[in-house]
Order: sequence, then C-alpha cells, then structure tokens
Amino acid sequence: MYTIRAEQPSDVEKIREVNDSAFEQENEGRLIAKIRETEAFVDELSLVAETEQQEIIGHILFSRIGIETESGMAGSLALAPMAVKPESQNKGVGSALVREGLKRAAELGFKSVVVLGHPTYYPKFGFIRASEKGIKPPFDVPDEVFMVLELIPGALDEVQGTVRYSDAILEV
Repeated sequence: MYTIRAEQPSDVEKIREVNDSAFEQENEGRLIAKIRETEAFVDELSLVAETEQQEIIGHILFSRIGIETESGMAGSLALAPMAVKPESQNKGVGSALVREGLKRAAELGFKSVVVLGHPTYYPKFGFIRASEKGIKPPFDVPDEVFMVLELIPGALDEVQGTVRYSDAILEV
C-alpha cells in the first residue's frame, strides 16, 4: 500500500535514487535537480508514491512549458520524468501517479499537458498525438511518442505551434 503526496525537501535524494534505478542512468535525476532551480518547477506537481514504511517507490514531475504560437506563448505543462522503482513496477504505481498528477494539475488551473513517452502507455490516460492538435516538438522525435492531453476540453483548439521547454530540460 502507498500514498501519493507532494515532494518534501527531505525527499530530494530519495527521488534521485528512484529515477536513477528506474532508468539505470543519472540523466533524469539531473534533469529534476535542474528543473527545481527554475521558474518551470511547480512544487505541488512533483509527486511521490510513498509506502507505509515511508519508502519512496515512485515519482512524477510536471513542469511549466510554453507552446510558441503565431500570436505568442501559450502556457502548458510537461510530464517528465515519471519513474517507479524496478521492484514496484507493473503494480499500478505509475498509473496512480499519472492520474493524481493530472487531477492536481487541473485543480491548479493548468489547461494541457505534453509528454514525450511510450505510445501505448499514455493514451490510456487520454493523451493523443500532439500533431493532431497542431502541436510540434522542438526536436526530431517519432510522431507517435509526442503527445498532448487537454485538461479542459478544447483548451488547445486555438493553440498551434512548437513546444518550448525550459532550458534545464534541453541541457540534460
């Protein structure tokens, strides 16, 4: 059993460990640390899954991004990264983190979320190909892995353009 809550300062090292073990590298841990230092970081949208024994077994981060349109910058969120400790994977922890994060993002007034992720995983939460909404990535990726979700139906109807991530994301 686990609960999902916002990260606390004492969780920083444990979050890095979850990401390093899930991805078997340190890039995601460095990414999170860099995003924490920017205006893109949203305290309430860095969530952990914690067991009754206070072990952090999962983490998800949503950070502010923009979509550059002909008429200016439209605000959005990026979902990245999302990680679950290997021994806790395939038990619904990741799905619970995604659902709770999307719910909290909507409650905070965000209108959309962008993800670069697995093309069969994220659609179950309502994500569709970003290209269907006229949203483009800032770099070359396969169309099926770059997705968006409208937290408010129709939120992207008038928003076509290119996603602009925080410089922290592009540096990793």
